[in-house]
Amino acid sequence: MLTANNIFIKYGDRVLFNYLNLVVGDRDKLGLVGRNGAGKSTMLKLLAGDLSPDSGTIERSGSSTIGYLHQEMTLPKGKTVMEETLTAFAEARRLEEKMNKLNEELGHRTDYESDSYTELLQDISDTSDRFHFLGGDLMEAEAERVLGGLGFKSSDMHRLTDEFSGGWQMRIELTKMLLQRPDYLLLDEPTNHLDIESIIWLESFLKDYSSAIIVISHDKTFLDNVTKSTIEIEMGKIHEYKASYSKYVELRLERREILESSFKNQQKNIAERERTITRFMAKATKTKMAQSMKKQLDKMERIELDVADTSAMKISFPPAPRSGEVVVDVKGLSKNYGDLAVLENIDLQMIRGDRVAFVGQNGQGKTTLAKIIIDQLAASEGTVKLGHNVQIGYYAQNQAEALDANRTLLQVMEGAAPPEMRTRVRSVLGAFLFSGEDVEKKVSVLSGGERARLAMACMLMRPFNLLVLDEPTNHLDMISKDVLKKALMDYDGTLIVVSHDRDFLTGLGNRTLEFRDKKLYEYLGDIQFFLEKRRLDNMRDVEKMTKKEKSKKVAKAAAAPMSKEDQKRKKELEKAVSNAERKITRQEEEIAKFELQMAASDFYSSADSDKVIEAYKASKNKLDEVMETWEKAQEKLDAFE
Repeated sequence: MLTANNIFIKYGDRVLFNYLNLVVGDRDKLGLVGRNGAGKSTMLKLLAGDLSPDSGTIERSGSSTIGYLHQEMTLPKGKTVMEETLTAFAEARRLEEKMNKLNEELGHRTDYESDSYTELLQDISDTSDRFHFLGGDLMEAEAERVLGGLGFKSSDMHRLTDEFSGGWQMRIELTKMLLQRPDYLLLDEPTNHLDIESIIWLESFLKDYSSAIIVISHDKTFLDNVTKSTIEIEMGKIHEYKASYSKYVELRLERREILESSFKNQQKNIAERERTITRFMAKATKTKMAQSMKKQLDKMERIELDVADTSAMKISFPPAPRSGEVVVDVKGLSKNYGDLAVLENIDLQMIRGDRVAFVGQNGQGKTTLAKIIIDQLAASEGTVKLGHNVQIGYYAQNQAEALDANRTLLQVMEGAAPPEMRTRVRSVLGAFLFSGEDVEKKVSVLSGGERARLAMACMLMRPFNLLVLDEPTNHLDMISKDVLKKALMDYDGTLIVVSHDRDFLTGLGNRTLEFRDKKLYEYLGDIQFFLEKRRLDNMRDVEKMTKKEKSKKVAKAAAAPMSKEDQKRKKELEKAVSNAERKITRQEEEIAKFELQMAASDFYSSADSDKVIEAYKASKNKLDEVMETWEKAQEKLDAFE
């Protein structure tokens, strides 16, 4: 168990964490959410041991391991992708050396009845079990499997890590972490540099991960598919919800409504009592009663109602000037970078009002084509023609980083605005949450999310009817992403969006273009239509291969009805599985009650905290036993069927 106890952190006059507590179980899968600046990354740094609180403690078992994927990391140079990845198996290699030494010692021993010989056998068994658990006997194959899942090709394995961008280096670091299988896996925005296929693969891996996971992500779909509980950091406090992100949003609203109702009722009750006390104090016969009522009122536990930070951008795209019917016409386009071919002989036509999503693995040419269309990059072959009166708005992946760090927000906006828009600069900044003295800040002091908002504000200073957005949701929090999506839904021009965010793309487009193997593959629908179509395509070959086999099994089952003994045995197995599932449910409910107790702000100062923690641990162990019983029963039932 990993626990944060009475954590207090203060930066200047701002209290970031106000004596908060957090308990992470051995198999918990938690999503850590909150507005930008709420302290999510700080919490991961605390849990990882990279940061110390002003007061409070972080506690975990001395033998447990932590893997922490943060947003800023660098790999050592001079190693190939495979060589660097295999450093993840350092423990397995040490265990392999230890096993060799132990087996060598075993070969010379003849004291078969001694205690030390028994201990040696046990040591060999424990070392071997740990070695196999870490995948030591299949190190390179397992490394290649995980690297492949995260988007690396076989030809990449022996390239130097120096040749890859920061996003791909992050994938290598993530691969190493997944192969190490730490007891607590801490992931800070792991999907930021991943494409959709890699995100889906990572989701599948993490669903089956047997240890604890804590993840920060602005990808709603990823959180829904990976996490089972949500930890919200708000105004220096923690609120835990036993639900994945989408359900958490509903529960949070319900909790807020209940809290506000209780607060109003309590304030009404307090006001009535204070009036009564004031009235009684004026009468000599009632003074003693009034004093007693005042003492009771002073002892009342007051409901605190935090002022939730619900501030959000106010984006409204200007009406799009009318363009010609054909907005973009691409014919026979190819693009090479030296000997590397990225796009080969592609055609694309976009009609006024089209809303197109560019998807596919990183490096397949999505950003390249977007830059060629807006004339920031030249094609190697072919033509790109823009229609009549096409005016372009463009937001690049690195748009926020490209802002002049030495200029103030006001100077940046005035530089982006045409003369007729200069008078509206301050109001536009205000709509993007920059008001008052904020406009005189230097760009250099802004966070990633603030820079992204400023870059979008600059983009809106000129009218356009072809909007090209390349990864627009990077650095935006959940609320900002929702606001941007709503504005795009109302935008009346032609739209191109390059993104890997499935929730953001859902319902946003009428065409999806997949970039794969230097070609474009078109799907006439949004991202969900594309994902379903791709899933069916991938399954088709498997279905063809198994169709005959399934038919044979059905025919065989029809020809040979189940005997009474088999029917009886099947019912017994089904009952065993059902009983185990009921026990699992009861055990999980018991654990949830313990965790509710342990989440209380005064828990660790209470007299019975140690007993509760011991009972909690025992309950978790019991759940493991019941899970094992269920697995065995289910395996027998599956084999029987």
